[in-house]
Amino acid sequence: MSRMLLRDDQWARIERLLPGRTGGGGRAGGNDRLFIEAVLWIARTGSPWRDLPVEFGYWNTVYTRFARWSERDCWQSIFSVLREEADFEEVYLDSTVVRAHQHAAGAAKKKGEQALGRSRGGLTTKIHVCVEGLGQAARFLLTGGHCHDVTQAEALLKDLQPGAVLADKAYDANALIARIQERNAKVVIPSKSNRKEPREIDAFQYRNRNVIERFFARIKQFRRIATRYDKLASRFASFFAIVASFEWLK
Repeated sequence: MSRMLLRDDQWARIERLLPGRTGGGGRAGGNDRLFIEAVLWIARTGSPWRDLPVEFGYWNTVYTRFARWSERDCWQSIFSVLREEADFEEVYLDSTVVRAHQHAAGAAKKKGEQALGRSRGGLTTKIHVCVEGLGQAARFLLTGGHCHDVTQAEALLKDLQPGAVLADKAYDANALIARIQERNAKVVIPSKSNRKEPREIDAFQYRNRNVIERFFARIKQFRRIATRYDKLASRFASFFAIVASFEWLK
């Protein structure tokens, strides 16, 4: 179990970023570090909340606090601070499709869009990510699995001033390329086969795009990311935010 817990230096970096205690009584309710480690354990193993080891405290206390932090965007706030170390000399755009477990369906419509859609893999969620030069997530968005990658590209790049943008052919769209060029950034996106006048790209630099593929491989070691079990998109986004934050702490 120790491989899923925080080192002292990792804890020192995030302790100051945590909000005030919002949980109830119990071990995890009053111990911030134990609470964070409990959520990491769930994220890593993909286990149901009820299977949380008793060493972390009563499962419902931990879950309730996790849910409250999700509603207050606490996990995203921690991620936002840690990503301030990002290197935007190069950024990489891509997405990964996550199959949704049957338990992920059925959220009440009044709770809003739940980022679920039908695709070739069945009921899925797509995680759109902008990864910076150090190989860590700088921004992410959730959509249904049927959503095309290029539709989320401008939102991922919003307010960023990268030196170069690397992506695969799915992002070869005139509007996006124009937006990138307006930022005075280098476009490293191969042309689609049906483009009448293919653009030249820096093939040597394009090899660096494997940075985002390695990022996806790392985060999917967390089984709660590799498969979506959460009915609410906000809960799944919170798990992604804490895993992405953990990656920044390595």
